[in-house]
Amino acid sequence: MTHAPAAARTLLAAALSGTALLTAAACVAGDREVPRALPAGVSEPPSVSAPAAPAASPAARPSPSAQALSEEQLRAALITETDLGEPWTASRGAATWRDGMLKARTENADCRRLLDTLYTEELFGPPAGPNATATLDDAHDDSQLRYQVAAHPPTDVDRVLAWMRTLPEKCERFEATTVRAGDQLVEVAELPLPEAGDARAGLRLTMTGKASDGAPTHLTVNLAAVRVGEDTITLTNGGLGAVLPEVTRAMAQLGADRLADVGRQARVRV
Repeated sequence: MTHAPAAARTLLAAALSGTALLTAAACVAGDREVPRALPAGVSEPPSVSAPAAPAASPAARPSPSAQALSEEQLRAALITETDLGEPWTASRGAATWRDGMLKARTENADCRRLLDTLYTEELFGPPAGPNATATLDDAHDDSQLRYQVAAHPPTDVDRVLAWMRTLPEKCERFEATTVRAGDQLVEVAELPLPEAGDARAGLRLTMTGKASDGAPTHLTVNLAAVRVGEDTITLTNGGLGAVLPEVTRAMAQLGADRLADVGRQARVRV
C-alpha cells in the first residue's frame, strides 16, 4: 500500500503536471505550434463537452487521401514523458494490476465488453492503417498511461463513441469477479473531455473490494478517445493510487492538437 507522505507527494506532482499541460494545450490552440517543453504555472481547464456531443457530420470529414498519415508521422504526434514531467518515465512493461483486476467477468454484456476493452486495450479493434503507441509509468503511484494513435474508419469510431456515452447509465454500478482480487464493486461515470478533435468520449471506472489476503483494493482507470479526422487517439490512464482526471483531459487536448498539427504539416508538404 502507498504510505500517506508518498501519496501526497505523487498527488502534488501529478497536479502540477496536469495544470502545466492545460497551459500547454491552450498555447497549442492559440498559435497552432506544438510546444515540446511545458510552461510553468496554473491555468483554468478548457471547457468540457456535453455527454452526448454530436460527432462531426460526414460532409465535414476530410477524405482518407487528405488525412492519411504514415507511422512516422503518427509517432511524431505521440505524447512523451517530457510532456507529463516527473515522475513519469518510459514503461518497463504491463502493470501488474492489469491481469489481476481488469481480467474479470460479469453478467451484463455491455459491462463485460468494457472490462474486456480495458484489458485488451483495443477499444476500436485492430487499426485499419498505420499506428503508434506510447506507454508511460508513474512508479511512485503504480500508475500507467497508454496512448495510441491509429487510423480507424470514422463511422466505426463514432459508433463506439456513442456506445461509450451509454455506459455511465448501463454500467453505473455492477459486480465483477476478477482473476486475483476476487469480487469487486465496479462503478462507471462520464469523464468530461475538452472540446478536442472532431468527436470524443471519456469514462472513469473504479474497482473496489478486497484481495485474497484481506487487504483493501482500489483501482481507477480513465478511458478517453478522440477522433481527429481519419485518425483516433485512445488513452487509458490507470493505477492503484491517485489517478487525476485533469491529467487525462490535458493529454487528450494536447494530443489532439498535436495530431491535428502533424496532419496540417503533412498536407502542406503534399
